[in-house]
Amino acid sequence: MAKRRQTYKKKQLTFMDIVKGNFLNRDEIKAHSKYLALLFILMMLMIYSNHLVSQKIRLVNQLKEQTEEYKSRNAYAQSRLIKVKMESQLGREVIGDSLMTLESHPHKLLIKLDSTDAKAK
Repeated sequence: MAKRRQTYKKKQLTFMDIVKGNFLNRDEIKAHSKYLALLFILMMLMIYSNHLVSQKIRLVNQLKEQTEEYKSRNAYAQSRLIKVKMESQLGREVIGDSLMTLESHPHKLLIKLDSTDAKAK
């Protein structure tokens, strides 16, 4: 008579087996260890590429801030240049008309009226 094969009942995987790491000793895991290693390597590559992308995003944001700062500096410098050009052109026109600039500023006169003087007149 032929020998009867004994079938072993597979032990159920429990939460504690996963926590302790006992599931790594199972035959199913050992058979597919190459695929699991490949999966692990791919996950590490994905995490590393995500890290590189986040670094690039930070760099781009920093460069955008610097660009905005340089744009505002350029606008300020251009406005100052236009103002200086206008002042020099105005100075030439004033000299052409033989007008002189004031050396002393004019005085402001303040006249106060008393309410009693206004009623008497």
